[in-house]
Amino acid sequence: MNLDEVRVKINDINDQMLTLFKERMELSKDVAAAKKEMNKAIYDAKRERDILDKVTKDAGPDLDLYARRFFEALFSLSRTYQSEQLFQDNEFTVKMKKAIEQSPTLPSQRGSVACAGVFGSNAQVACDKLLPLSQIHYVTGFRAVFDAVESGECQFGVLPIENSSNGSVKEVYDLLEERKCYIVRGTRLWISHDLLVKKGTKLEDIHTIISHPQALGQCSHFLEKLEGVELRSFDNTARAAQLVAASDDPGVAAIAAPQCADLYNLSPLMRNIQNSDNNYTRFICISKDFHVYPGANKISVVTTASHAPGGLGTLLTKFANIGVNLTKLESRPIVGHNFEFLFYLDLEASLADPKVLSVLAELHTSQDKFRLLGNYPEN
Repeated sequence: MNLDEVRVKINDINDQMLTLFKERMELSKDVAAAKKEMNKAIYDAKRERDILDKVTKDAGPDLDLYARRFFEALFSLSRTYQSEQLFQDNEFTVKMKKAIEQSPTLPSQRGSVACAGVFGSNAQVACDKLLPLSQIHYVTGFRAVFDAVESGECQFGVLPIENSSNGSVKEVYDLLEERKCYIVRGTRLWISHDLLVKKGTKLEDIHTIISHPQALGQCSHFLEKLEGVELRSFDNTARAAQLVAASDDPGVAAIAAPQCADLYNLSPLMRNIQNSDNNYTRFICISKDFHVYPGANKISVVTTASHAPGGLGTLLTKFANIGVNLTKLESRPIVGHNFEFLFYLDLEASLADPKVLSVLAELHTSQDKFRLLGNYPEN
């Protein structure tokens, strides 16, 4: 047979396979209904293993691996389809649907917002971008932002969560898992760092540079070239600039945003000292209330995965099966457990998609720890 003739036969087989696939998935719906009635889990490890062993043996040595992988993929799709049937009306799904219905039709532009640092910080710029008509309440540290929101002192809080050059702000991720606040909006800012000094100070005069650890990391290439200079972590870049301005020691410098020079009467000794010009930081807006604003295109969750071979792969496949793209995957150790981890996931998805909602509902039911951090628009 020539290639065209072979392809005709393959097309015929594809049609037969599609018909059988549709029949099998219809039966999967019946299986889901029966499992719901019997209160049984979707995943039946023994049955799947028995079938996989059989098809591996029956396929023969040339195709055993391919047959096994084919049926593993088929089982995975079937489980995802079953979860869509089982969890479309469970407690988690109903709660999320109700939250969407009760959410405001437009994101708030006003309100009180907690922000770590002082005027001139990048977080303040993010506040103005996310909530242009808000009243900013400055606090010390990220934990204080969560405190202000949880207590009701502020309606919102704005925090940095990730930098394109220096990675995640781990303290913020830990606080999101620990505290009862939700992400309701997000934005990205281009970040530029200057080395700010008291007027008249030269580079050779500097013995100490202070800034936030993220800023120090984002400027590591520049800092590595300096000799005999102490690097000191501080809770906020703008507060570091403020401290330098108040100091009587001309040998102390700060790494901070360019606007801090004029605000605190400092001189920009070196400009744009960040490692990369493509230096962006993601900022999030948190609230005590779970809201899903129109245009919400990102979902953030924290979850465990089965502590067994393939556990993480199985978790990720659930999203691949419904065509959802993951933009972030990061692990954090679970304190008190030996090499067990929480996983932070960012998804390009919306809770308005029933398939997405069903997968999250299944995770909420099946995992030891699961928390939906938010479904929010990020510009």
